[in-house]
Amino acid sequence: MKTETFEKRLAQAKEKLEKLMDPDITLEESVKLYEEGLKEIKEAQHMLEEAKMKIAVIDKESQQVEGV
Repeated sequence: MKTETFEKRLAQAKEKLEKLMDPDITLEESVKLYEEGLKEIKEAQHMLEEAKMKIAVIDKESQQVEGV
């Protein structure tokens, strides 16, 4: 499975949101786009949380080295 970047996930979610604004799409299409967009946003949020944890670990390790 190909790993998408954070930016790509957000762009895909934005694309789905733009499609949702089309007054000619059906209710079924709207629900599908909403579901897919929500999935993209959750994946992006997960990537952001992982990045925050990595930064926290790096900061902690850096502080330990400076304290030596």
